[in-house]
Amino acid sequence: MSVLTVATWNINSVRLRHPNVARFAEEAAPDVLMLQEIKCQNDQFPEKALRQMGYEHLHICGQKGWHGVAIASRLPMEPLDGHGFCREGHARHAAAKIAGIEFHNFYVPAGGDIPDPEANDKFAHKLHFLDEMTAYFAGRKAQGEEKMLIAGDFNVAPHEHDVWSHKQLLKVVSHTPPETERMAKLLASYDFVDVARELIPEPEKLYSWWSYRNRDWRKSNRGRRLDHIWVSQPLKAAATAGGRDAIRFWEDYRDGEKPSDHVPVVVKLAV
Repeated sequence: MSVLTVATWNINSVRLRHPNVARFAEEAAPDVLMLQEIKCQNDQFPEKALRQMGYEHLHICGQKGWHGVAIASRLPMEPLDGHGFCREGHARHAAAKIAGIEFHNFYVPAGGDIPDPEANDKFAHKLHFLDEMTAYFAGRKAQGEEKMLIAGDFNVAPHEHDVWSHKQLLKVVSHTPPETERMAKLLASYDFVDVARELIPEPEKLYSWWSYRNRDWRKSNRGRRLDHIWVSQPLKAAATAGGRDAIRFWEDYRDGEKPSDHVPVVVKLAV
């Protein structure tokens, strides 16, 4: 039995923060690294730096602006065709096959500030994206379950203890009922396993994001769990074999020089 280490991280500009990625690659040694919000076009991606970290295999779906995702792998990778989840044509999804597993990397739209799809088109866009994900994976499940891992910045904290205050955030985008209900439907669409909550059940708090607005993020600890790693049922045993230690939220990466407001989430698969 071997271990396949997988990480997801909203890096918030890979060109600005690839030194942080290099430190993380040395410390956590993920075999597969899924990055979101790379904020660059394909030809601007720091390929040389990633290859020096050991990631010889890259699948980059870049775009000018605030979007873009990438999958970096130490193992051979077969890039897969993307699916049109995003009605706006943003680069928010990348897929690849690695070690017999189908990987999907997502950057779900944040949704703006007003949780009303009639008054806020960004929120409508987010709900549409989540609905498209659900429809896609429901269609895939009808064809039979495969070894599949989906991860990324889903921009939704689904459970009561995935936010610092359930009551205060019920009307705040990322934790509203229209979003959390859709996350439940998405989870059920392929009978996915939310690895973090499978291994670390509620009521323990779990966060992967802390706002830049928090002057002392550790002291206030007003976090949300926006970053997720889910696996299909054929991978459940592999994802849970290591118990609680099989998953880790690398909170120290919220500190340091020019940190992202998200931290890496890592799971170890016993494959």
